[in-house]
Amino acid sequence: MPRTPYIAANWKMHKTVAEAAEFVDALLPKIAATQSDVVICPPFTALSAVVERRYGTAVKVAAQNMHDADSGAFTGEVSAPMLVELDVEAVVLGHSERRRHFGETDEALARKVPAALAAGLEPILCVGESEEARDAEQTEAVLERQLVADLTDVDGAAVGGVVIAYEPIWAIGTGRTATPDQAQEACAFIRDVLRERSAPADEVRILYGGSVKPANAAELLGRPDIDGALVGGAGLDPAEFAEIVKAAG
Repeated sequence: MPRTPYIAANWKMHKTVAEAAEFVDALLPKIAATQSDVVICPPFTALSAVVERRYGTAVKVAAQNMHDADSGAFTGEVSAPMLVELDVEAVVLGHSERRRHFGETDEALARKVPAALAAGLEPILCVGESEEARDAEQTEAVLERQLVADLTDVDGAAVGGVVIAYEPIWAIGTGRTATPDQAQEACAFIRDVLRERSAPADEVRILYGGSVKPANAAELLGRPDIDGALVGGAGLDPAEFAEIVKAAG
């Protein structure tokens, strides 16, 4: 079966509740005919506003992070049951900014991914290499290490419920973009790693995330192992994001 394209807008620390509502109201008419899965990842404060406006549409809502525990003395954190209560369907885990700025480790992600699955949330697990690792030809070693560590407590069959986002760190917020060949090569390698773990690799959707824009979306999304995009800057503008959704078919 063909994999349904998956296009996600990661807003990072942008948009007030009012701005989020305005975005969704502008976006929905532009993507009404899409057959793709469209996901919006707002900051925590705007989750409810986006959830309410997307009811009855094809849009899903994802949080940008969560703790692995259901509750506890973890000031500033949010749990999976709290997200489920808001009718959030997915959660971004291990984004490079979480890893780099906030010390998120593979050990923490090994707890978060199964916790998300157990709660019925779709994990969007981010993996990717730094510029130094790419220059040292360590891309595949980094990707394999992250995938094996982060999915260590997820059995093979359950991996089918995880979305993987390949985000080359050197192409995030820099204006640089991996060539379609580079992106395809990395995503194909990710699928091979999953296959080696006896996961249903042909069912897993693998996204590319790294300066995706309307101008390059079609070429990236046309590659056989790239099933969608995790969009940053262009995901803040409803017109630009809609163009990327349309490029997915």
